[in-house]
Amino acid sequence: MEPLEVDEEGRARLRELGRAPTASWWVRDRVEMVLLAAEGWSAPRIAQHLEVSASTVRRVVRAFRQHGTDALERKLPGPPPDLQHQRRVQHALAALLEQPRTWTSSQLSQALAEHGLQLGPRQVRRYLNAMGASWRRTKMSLTHRQHADAVTHARRRLATLKKRPVRRG
Repeated sequence: MEPLEVDEEGRARLRELGRAPTASWWVRDRVEMVLLAAEGWSAPRIAQHLEVSASTVRRVVRAFRQHGTDALERKLPGPPPDLQHQRRVQHALAALLEQPRTWTSSQLSQALAEHGLQLGPRQVRRYLNAMGASWRRTKMSLTHRQHADAVTHARRRLATLKKRPVRRG
């Protein structure tokens, strides 16, 4: 690994970045790796000092050379999130949820497929959670299928079968 050249102004910026109260532990470690590499330390020596692997040190120093301080932050693997697709899904879900009916996540998944959005029920639940949509278990009830006169007759019949208090005296 060839020596890393960082001027005094760059070192001051790195120290400031590493000592910031909001800096995460991995940024502090990576700043330390870069500063030690700038002092002329070898990758194995830095790795031993910070208790990481030498390949990690080489990768961080190489990334710092290419991208500067942006390379010190962790990057999520994979492509960046597709915000336009997320907005389309959220807009379609909001429109579906405004309908006067009750939905399951499977039903929402099928309804979204009609809009050209292929999502499984689990992914639909994740979107609903991100949107702050609340849900609760449906109440098991047969009141919508009962006949009022039959209910009244049954209540009268039950009232006659109730135990009455014993009168003494």
